[in-house]
Amino acid sequence: MEAAHTPVLLEETIAYLAPRGEGELMIDATLGEGGHSEAFLERFPDLTIIGIDADPLIREKAGERLEKFGSRIRFFSGWSEDFFDGFSDGQTRPDTVLFDLGISMYHYERSGRGFSFRKDEYLDMRIDPGTGKTAAGIVAALSEKDFADLLWNNAGERYSRRIARSVAEAKRRGVVATTASLVECVKTAVPAAYRRGPVHPATKTFQALRIAVNGELERLPRMLEKALDILGEGGRLGIISFHSAEDRIVKFFLRGKSGGCTCPPSEPICRCGGKPSVSVLTRRAVSAGREEIRRNPPSRSARLRVAEKLRKEEA
Repeated sequence: MEAAHTPVLLEETIAYLAPRGEGELMIDATLGEGGHSEAFLERFPDLTIIGIDADPLIREKAGERLEKFGSRIRFFSGWSEDFFDGFSDGQTRPDTVLFDLGISMYHYERSGRGFSFRKDEYLDMRIDPGTGKTAAGIVAALSEKDFADLLWNNAGERYSRRIARSVAEAKRRGVVATTASLVECVKTAVPAAYRRGPVHPATKTFQALRIAVNGELERLPRMLEKALDILGEGGRLGIISFHSAEDRIVKFFLRGKSGGCTCPPSEPICRCGGKPSVSVLTRRAVSAGREEIRRNPPSRSARLRVAEKLRKEEA
């Protein structure tokens, strides 16, 4: 299979998450096309990986890419939090959990679901195409104010109000249900200098919609909490994020777990004794170097953070 996706921060991820013993188990919690898993399996012959993805088509492509590793790779169909919820005390705890929160090139170039503003497709944007509202449905349902808030809160789009007004006007004339119609709304709304900038003017609008469709910001804290819960003592948790809202959630999650109380907010009193549960290994987020950015432009926004789960005697 010809792979379209190049894994970002690969060498940095391997440096932090490389197995430190024999026969370790790794969870690739956002498998995608399997680029990170392929590299780990090639370099560490004793390693076993469970790959998780909610998209059945991309999981099939990853299966073709990774079938050469036989029983060392297993697959789970669904969101990672579904896998974590089904984890039992009798199962082997993973030594490593990796999240790559980026969207695969497959989704942009081959899925036909409207992830890319460079193609004219129906505004779907669902990673799991069998569930949830489409992007077109969200655009149709939201008021002008709510759509503007979505653009600002999810992606920090500076022209959120102007774009939302343009979309509202277009909806009064008809249906905004394709990528081309949404791009036209954005281009009509933003200043000429913004349209001619180095980044496509619809980038943040599409990002904000994709995040909303797949519940990415709401899902992330739950995934991190559950991943840390099943991770073995001394195991490592690595997260690659691609925009500031994601990275902020990851940063404060790890900061909280490395500090005092780690009880969920719903707990009326502290039950953990206020002890830290992780040691953060990346003092600052790790970013791509110039050469990687030149070879793989999407890596320019990638940020890697890593933490190690403390053993009980260390906590």
